[in-house]
Amino acid sequence: MRLFRLFLVEQTRPADFYSALAADAVQQLAEWVALPGALVLDVGGGPGYFGRAFQQAGASYIGVELDVSTDLPAEIVGLCASGEALPIRSQSVDVAYSSNVVEHLRQPWVMADELLRVTKSGGTVFLSFTPWFSPWGGHETAPWHFLGGGYARRRYVRKTGRQPKNVFGQSLFDYRVSQALAWARSHPDAELVAAFPRYHPWWACWLVRVPVLREVALWNLAMVLRKR
Repeated sequence: MRLFRLFLVEQTRPADFYSALAADAVQQLAEWVALPGALVLDVGGGPGYFGRAFQQAGASYIGVELDVSTDLPAEIVGLCASGEALPIRSQSVDVAYSSNVVEHLRQPWVMADELLRVTKSGGTVFLSFTPWFSPWGGHETAPWHFLGGGYARRRYVRKTGRQPKNVFGQSLFDYRVSQALAWARSHPDAELVAAFPRYHPWWACWLVRVPVLREVALWNLAMVLRKR
């Protein structure tokens, strides 16, 4: 519930939101991999909140961002690059991590393939995103995205006089839970270890197994994969 409340102030109080999200990310990932001493590659981690959280957990951290205007603290190693073409050697990191990036890419499964490519055999990939038909699928234009991304965008402009931060068809796309699971289950280099609703309590994990319902009931799908 604390994270849900913070979602409402993502744009007005970004430090509060992203600090809490980063701490939650580290806590969840620590359930699947030992972070002390691990080399973590984070695609789309933003201006340092995730980097600090991972370093405090004992991991070495490399952040990848497409936005060259993102200011990283001096202690955070960052690369300006596209997640769809990572300038990283194959099988070179222990953990490849990406949170809430898939829905903003035109070729998200290309990025997902890249995360697996750069991960060592036996390493871990943690990938999460906001499905389109989730309550927050339209981001700041929600819940009107249920009537179509184009309509939600136009309504937002009429109401606020400005374009949304996440523009449907340009920086926000309509991907489904089923698409992500199909990619994970069919990839020859990956074993899907777990798939769960990231911001739900543990007892709600069964939602991922129910087609149709999972598309609207999950605020965020998280997948943990082991590199073969």
